[in-house]
Amino acid sequence: MQLVYDSESFAVMVVEIPAGGETAARGAFESVDKRGHRDIFLEGVLAETFKAGAVTLMASRPSEDDIDDYIGRFTDVGHQPLVLH
Repeated sequence: MQLVYDSESFAVMVVEIPAGGETAARGAFESVDKRGHRDIFLEGVLAETFKAGAVTLMASRPSEDDIDDYIGRFTDVGHQPLVLH
């Protein structure tokens, strides 16, 4: 797991999921919505969509608010409340 973004609102980590056999490893993203207290895990097509949009966004030299707004679009898929033990 590698932290790739951290702001007051969100933290985003890249997660490499090892594959078995001849299948290549696949990437996923875990995002922590710090204000909404939710953990969002994106994999598969959703992770690919997230990554493609992030790459496009980063090419425009966005502000932190722009990045947070983009990540915030994906928080609706997060149904897991963040609980610290």
